[in-house]
Amino acid sequence: MKMLALVIGILAVVAFGFSLVEVGGAGDVRASTRIEASAASSEGFAQAIAPFAWQFPRDFGAHPEFQTEWWYYTGNLTAESGERFGFQFTIFRRAITPERAASASEWRDNQLYMAHFTISDIAGGKFYHDERFSRSGAGLAGAQGEPHYRVWLEDWQVVALDDAAQRTRLRAQNAVMGLDVTFVQVKPPALQGDNGLSPKSAEVGNASYYYSLSRLLTEGTLTLNGKTYAVSGLTWRDHEFSTSALGDGAQGWDWFGLIFDDGSELMLGKIRLQDGGREMAFGGMYIFPDGSTRYLPAETFTITPTRTWQSPHTGALYPAGWDVRIAAGDLQLAFAVTPLMADQELHGTNVSYWEGAVSVSGDVTGVGYAELTGYVETMEGRF
Repeated sequence: MKMLALVIGILAVVAFGFSLVEVGGAGDVRASTRIEASAASSEGFAQAIAPFAWQFPRDFGAHPEFQTEWWYYTGNLTAESGERFGFQFTIFRRAITPERAASASEWRDNQLYMAHFTISDIAGGKFYHDERFSRSGAGLAGAQGEPHYRVWLEDWQVVALDDAAQRTRLRAQNAVMGLDVTFVQVKPPALQGDNGLSPKSAEVGNASYYYSLSRLLTEGTLTLNGKTYAVSGLTWRDHEFSTSALGDGAQGWDWFGLIFDDGSELMLGKIRLQDGGREMAFGGMYIFPDGSTRYLPAETFTITPTRTWQSPHTGALYPAGWDVRIAAGDLQLAFAVTPLMADQELHGTNVSYWEGAVSVSGDVTGVGYAELTGYVETMEGRF
């Protein structure tokens, strides 16, 4: 359940180049013309109400009738020389108006894009993150499912290598870090919730359309501080779109995309409420080795923090380990989730949050990613 609060609140949009980079705790900000805009009205946009009529690869692309959308990749990679890395690459889309105004200018458009790119250097204990913005005018950013899947923001992109987008390539680079990897899809899309309709509260319309490609075989190169590594591993991809999602009183969420060594995967999430409770409308999904899925209602699992970490950047106190229990009929699992390193917080962005590589031990073993929001400030009204 990737968040889009970073563009729903105050939007930073590039007119002629804007980038914010945080490297190992030291930041560098470059900006020219910058537009500030408050959250646009949701009136006139489609809402996620009924199950969606999916068609792939068409639906790998953009859905501009909805106000917000994102394409989210997280992976755990190992170098041939043994070093371990995590990465996140996410492109967000935000529509300012339901319709694109007629204009003779190729620069004028109602679609705004933002990208986050991070690398976790597990052995070095350093976290690198970069944020970029662009409008979609003049082809600077965009997303399409046909005739070939592609999502991009300037020279950062994921592009299909075949018509069905079973093989795709991600390329992103800045002065400090780079990633050039190929993904091979080995399972069909897992449709979260009810055939892809993923409720976030009991109120009708507080939902998103959401599917996952939970196991992508990954191979390529990773560059960090001038050194290039041949890497391989596994990647999780989410694609989600909506117009409104979180209900009243939501504080934030803890989300997990976990890839197990036995060939199965698991998405779990917990929306935390400001009163200390939990939003029970949002559940999880277990994906079997053959690609079949089982929806997990919120009452069938618990996610209990076991320790904490305090950010030196924002002062936020995050959970830094979890005990997970699942009791869903014949699916009975107990395991621990542990961050591969403590400091994987994106800070200095419009909204600070923790997004990092984790390991799994217990009844199942494996790797994955966790996303923790609402620990610096509430997400209510921002998603």
